[in-house]
Amino acid sequence: MKEGLASVISLSAWRGRRSLGGMARHIIVAVLAVAGIFSGQEASADDSPLIMGVLPRRTPSEMMEMYSPLAKHLSRELGRPVKLETTPDFRTFWEAVAAKRFHIVHYNQYHYVRSHKESGYQVIAKNEEVNKSTMAGVLLVRKDSGFKSLQDLRGKRIIFGGDKQALMSYIIPTYLLREAGLKKDDYTEEFALNPPNVALTVFFRRADAGGIGDIVFDTAFVSDKIDVSKMEYLAKGEQVAHLPWAVRADIPMAERERIQKTLLGVKASADGPRILKAAALTNLVGAEDSEYNVIRKVISTVTGENY
Repeated sequence: MKEGLASVISLSAWRGRRSLGGMARHIIVAVLAVAGIFSGQEASADDSPLIMGVLPRRTPSEMMEMYSPLAKHLSRELGRPVKLETTPDFRTFWEAVAAKRFHIVHYNQYHYVRSHKESGYQVIAKNEEVNKSTMAGVLLVRKDSGFKSLQDLRGKRIIFGGDKQALMSYIIPTYLLREAGLKKDDYTEEFALNPPNVALTVFFRRADAGGIGDIVFDTAFVSDKIDVSKMEYLAKGEQVAHLPWAVRADIPMAERERIQKTLLGVKASADGPRILKAAALTNLVGAEDSEYNVIRKVISTVTGENY
């Protein structure tokens, strides 16, 4: 048996090498390196670490805790170390994706379609949360706000989650605003660190409305902190494919298929319930690139970018 060792390393050294001194504007969060325990299985011919990046939908420490069991499971099944990494914000996460740092990556739909075109990342799976493998972007308000339509948000403060690359928390809500005839200068844009904080900010009246994914609003992470019965959707986009999992273009096909098989087999594995519960998932299911075409259309409308 080959024992795995857990160690903490920093991505800041990688960022510093890429950014040449003063350009390193942010220090990336500490990384949990999961080497895995290879039980009853020989290590692969290439036993160098696979780096798995996860989008900071919540705080970095929460993301590390949530996805460490899955990283360990991948290590065992692949017979190869898997290092789990995240970053403090969306921007630094995208920089790591663009630099092709991650062999396996879990991110939002905007990140996927862009990285697919620019770097050749290939989708292999998607999340299922609360038994749904789709999600929708919404504009959230308090029920006592008096707002009846998106037109009522003229001159108001709207908060979005993450940054302008956040599909459910910025791009789709912005798309809904544009469809309703509102331009950027018709309201004030603000940003929360992550999507769940959008719901909290609106609930505590620190913003008039918020862009968020419906799946995030339905989670215990939000409902445990606020009275969701006092909130409502002012507008909701169509359901689209859930958050994807992809692999880097240079991953050999045989390895790609093993990674995909392992992800899609998590629910049926002995540790499946524990792994999925930790990550707030109900399953990991198959995904195809074509499922994200509707998202490409929305992105093009809002940003003018074609992916």
